[in-house]
Amino acid sequence: MPYDAEKDEVLKQWECGGTGLVVSINRYDGGEPKLQIGPRNYTRRDGGVSQRKAGRLTIEDVQWLYDALEEIKEEMERLAPPE
Repeated sequence: MPYDAEKDEVLKQWECGGTGLVVSINRYDGGEPKLQIGPRNYTRRDGGVSQRKAGRLTIEDVQWLYDALEEIKEEMERLAPPE
């Protein structure tokens, strides 16, 4: 079965203001919610916003993610309680 973008759903999203790293909880076709790390948003010189792969994380990214993990975990438990 090929990928269908219409079945891909972003349930909640967080963004690190300093580095543009995006973390989101996604679900495909009504399946289990899963955590996605990346992409990274950045502002181009012309003022537009673009995205690129998250790649390797800086210490700033790691600290931000560490601080956000409890909220992310609670949201994932709310969306799909553990069995």
